[in-house]
Amino acid sequence: MSARTISRYRRLVFLTWFLTLDLIMFGAFVRLTDSGLGCPDWPGCYGKLSPFGASSHISQALAEMPYGPVSFSKAWIEMIHRYAGSLLGMMIIGITYMAWRYRGVLGNTPRLATVTLIAVCIQGAFGAWTVTHKLMPIIVTTHLLGGMLLLALMTWLAAREQIPPRCASGLLPPEEALSTLGRPGGGKQHAPLDKSAASLKPWTAIGLLLLFTQIALGGWVSTNYAALACMDFPTCHGQWVPQMDFHGGFSLIRALGELPTGEMISQQALTAIHWVHRNFAFFVFAWLGLLAWRLRRHEGLRGPANLLLALLLAQLFTGLTTIFFQWPLLIAVLHNGGAAGLVLACTTLLVRLARIDDTSRKPS
Repeated sequence: MSARTISRYRRLVFLTWFLTLDLIMFGAFVRLTDSGLGCPDWPGCYGKLSPFGASSHISQALAEMPYGPVSFSKAWIEMIHRYAGSLLGMMIIGITYMAWRYRGVLGNTPRLATVTLIAVCIQGAFGAWTVTHKLMPIIVTTHLLGGMLLLALMTWLAAREQIPPRCASGLLPPEEALSTLGRPGGGKQHAPLDKSAASLKPWTAIGLLLLFTQIALGGWVSTNYAALACMDFPTCHGQWVPQMDFHGGFSLIRALGELPTGEMISQQALTAIHWVHRNFAFFVFAWLGLLAWRLRRHEGLRGPANLLLALLLAQLFTGLTTIFFQWPLLIAVLHNGGAAGLVLACTTLLVRLARIDDTSRKPS
């Protein structure tokens, strides 16, 4: 019974992690296709369970505004996103229930699962407010950040199942590590790490914080439609420091496309939003690149470090491509996916480094 419970729990965790990653990608697709108001009410679509029942309302909206935010395709894109989000919430409820119900068998504290459940509930609320507040940039950006935070929490849960503490530190012999695969906290064996690798934990944590800051700036670019505010590179409007309106660009409490005064947002404000995101990206790239280089010195972290470097280069490539090809949909979605991949990589590294630090304080 114990082995079956552990197996079921781990499968549920990994399936939920996979759905979280997919939902982030699909959420980017919703945002980039302007489908967020495809059904302008919540939780239904014109009070109906699906766009099928709302066809007359959608047809009327199309007749009144042929190029408006409502169409049959946008309604389905938005509702599929909501259905998937609801499924994710139910799966996290299942994880939390199992984490508490079988905490003695699973061998892990249920607190992380509980925090994840709270996070997905808050994320659902922001999903609703995204619609009811008509894509208000601060709400949409917070919703995006919430999705990334949820991915980090699910990655932490999944990594905890895959990396038992003594395997992470290299203290567990290979034959004993293999025997843990069906036991609480069991996972695959990693190459041994010396305890000096734990000194990189604060640098990884700072890197993850910088990454989330850059994702927030990227979300602010996307939700304010500032991606094409600078059409050239490496300069912006032919200048290294163009004319910008930082106050207007980074006023948080305002409607989409407007300043707090109700006036239309200026090109200078959009330029400020884009310019800050672009330049902060190089700082994050340098920090994470240096971190990956330091991680490569430890044999057991060489693979994850190489993955982090590859993701950084891919993210830089997709970011530049969106400028040169004027924000193509596929590349823009991949750019969002690259950010999710970096969150995944940094979180996994942080969990593993933290496990090494834990074992240095406890007898093995």
